[in-house]
Amino acid sequence: MNFERMNPLTGEVATTAIAMQATDMPAIAEKAQAGFELWSQLGPNARRATLNKAAAALESKKDDFVDAMMNEVGATAGWAMFNLGLAASMMREAAAITTQIGGETIPSDKPGCLAMAIRQPVGVTLGIAPWNAPIILGVRAISTALACGNSVILKASEACPRTHSLIIEACAEAGFPEGTVNIVTNSPADAGDVVGALIDHPLIKRINFTGSTEVGRIIAVRAAKNLKPVLLELGGKAPMLVLKDADLDEAVKSAAFGAFMNQGQICMSTERLVVDESVADAFAEKFAAKAKSMATGDPRDGNTPLGAVIDEKTVNKVNMLIDDAVSKGAEIIAGGKSDSVLMQATVVDKVSADMKIYREESFGPIVAIIRAKDDADAVRIANDSEYGLSAAIYTKDSARGLKIARSINSGICHVNGSTVHDEAQMPFGGVGASGYGRFGGKAGIDQFTELRWITMETEPGHFPI
Repeated sequence: MNFERMNPLTGEVATTAIAMQATDMPAIAEKAQAGFELWSQLGPNARRATLNKAAAALESKKDDFVDAMMNEVGATAGWAMFNLGLAASMMREAAAITTQIGGETIPSDKPGCLAMAIRQPVGVTLGIAPWNAPIILGVRAISTALACGNSVILKASEACPRTHSLIIEACAEAGFPEGTVNIVTNSPADAGDVVGALIDHPLIKRINFTGSTEVGRIIAVRAAKNLKPVLLELGGKAPMLVLKDADLDEAVKSAAFGAFMNQGQICMSTERLVVDESVADAFAEKFAAKAKSMATGDPRDGNTPLGAVIDEKTVNKVNMLIDDAVSKGAEIIAGGKSDSVLMQATVVDKVSADMKIYREESFGPIVAIIRAKDDADAVRIANDSEYGLSAAIYTKDSARGLKIARSINSGICHVNGSTVHDEAQMPFGGVGASGYGRFGGKAGIDQFTELRWITMETEPGHFPI
């Protein structure tokens, strides 16, 4: 049985994929376990070589990835290529850490006891990836787990099954042992049952999920019932603080990129511009002009910085946020409501705490300007959120910026940089409703290995009984 994914812009069939059922999951888990038993026995340099081949195989599928992302999620070619570049880097970073999965010897109080802390692969891991940055997040869901010697199951997004399947095809070309890398595709209606069956299966030892906070809570509860560790990278409401001494031209460039790249459909997207009131009018004027210059168009034509959003649900959500804000005194200084998935870059000024856009994640091409009285007020506003993934601060005083960065409740904070910034080797993750745990580089090793204490006695034992 198959299901169809429609192109969000044309309404035509973009992809046909297998609609797997919950009853199919035990066989996939058992296949992954067989793959783990083969893959985990390979040495680190053998794993490194295979992961590097997978990175090259990903890059060789450039045209297929661009076509798949355009048709499945309405992405621009530029966003697809950015995805592919960072995803290949993540695969190569994973390859690089295969020899960095070390342990330590620990001094023991027991004479003649050699005590060691060692890291071992855990077994089968489940990675659940979303549609918004599908190559990056699909690869991130499996790469470090593979580097650590685990086998993986990638649960593809129902919105981009072809894009996620291309990742698995690249891995197949790289030569992983049979069963090491697996994929699950399912219809939207079956998602809950399929994911539940995977989490419940005793052979699956670790889960990572990137997606909405709402679904993340459900997955966390299900995993907790099975006493299984889970890594969650969830929603965001990233603030960018523009202090009174900021370079406004630099801040405007960064804010436009952070708010409107991929139509604002990034977990790190700049959703709140917290601007010192002494420079707010000047910033708003410059930023509105920038937003008005950013056209939206058919991503297949490749002529505009903004393409389509994922669906009409996003359009309706953003329109609702606009109506609510305007009814409570906010001003639209660029863009406005939309009637199709080709949405305008929209800026809402003079936002206050009683407006829904102040707190709710939009996940669309809309950003709020919130005016702050001073630095302390800006920090208060930035932290007045359940989310805590990414943040940014603009100031010409780097020491001041660093001090304020330490006061922001977020897993990531950039001084004089965009909220949208990711590199394969960095510890990536959030706090609060943005989740817990970290992807990236050596920080990811902790998530995908079991830390064990092992001793070896070198002298005769002495026991009290």
